[in-house]
Amino acid sequence: MGSSESLVEAFKSSMKSQFEMTDLGALKYFLGLEINQSADGIFLCQEKYPTDMLKKFNMSNCEAATTPMNVNEKLQREDGTGPADGKLYRSIVGGLNYLTHTRPDISFPVSVVSRYMHKPTKQHLGAAKRILRYVAGSLNAGIWYTKVSDSNFKLVGYSDSDHAGSLDDRKSTSGNVFSLGSGAITWSSKKQETVALSSSEAEYAAISSASRQALWLQKLLLDFHRLQWQKIPRFMEEQSTLMSNATLYVS
Repeated sequence: MGSSESLVEAFKSSMKSQFEMTDLGALKYFLGLEINQSADGIFLCQEKYPTDMLKKFNMSNCEAATTPMNVNEKLQREDGTGPADGKLYRSIVGGLNYLTHTRPDISFPVSVVSRYMHKPTKQHLGAAKRILRYVAGSLNAGIWYTKVSDSNFKLVGYSDSDHAGSLDDRKSTSGNVFSLGSGAITWSSKKQETVALSSSEAEYAAISSASRQALWLQKLLLDFHRLQWQKIPRFMEEQSTLMSNATLYVS
């Protein structure tokens, strides 16, 4: 990337003189990522990758699910359903992990099924296959990055958490997503390292994680000369933390 087309061309010529390389033009496909560029913006997706996954696991004609996970389903290590094929389970979850590069909508359920890679059960396998069934119904989903004016070029973050959602150790899960003018640029769903004694404490842990991510993103954008130090609007659900933490201030 660069602000001067002549400097970009000079850099490319310099690299070609030192290394054997070919200029393939605008990026369209890279390591399973599909990039469709137009005058209005950029659409990022992985349509071919999950299609190949469904074929690999004989699920091309499966019935699509409307949600990636049953909201009432809670997974745990010992659920009494018996062991599942570990190799198959790890293969499915590994593929789903790579799919989260353009699918923030499946980050949470994939993070949950990833916790049982060492000893999966039949219920765990069923949960992983449900995510695949959801993906089957949304193969062309992705992220649209559109051009925005300088006034709308703002870094905005959202954070949330559950409370004691893990039945095995009663730890909570933090989630956050950041956008920059249009589509999401980073997202995360991760189990917290300590046990929260209240939903407010779980929210504060999630806010702390999101704040660290926000600081890193601001420093990165400063290097690109695209953002100055400013307050970052951030939204959350827990009412007890709204008054003091609705906005992250960086000085």
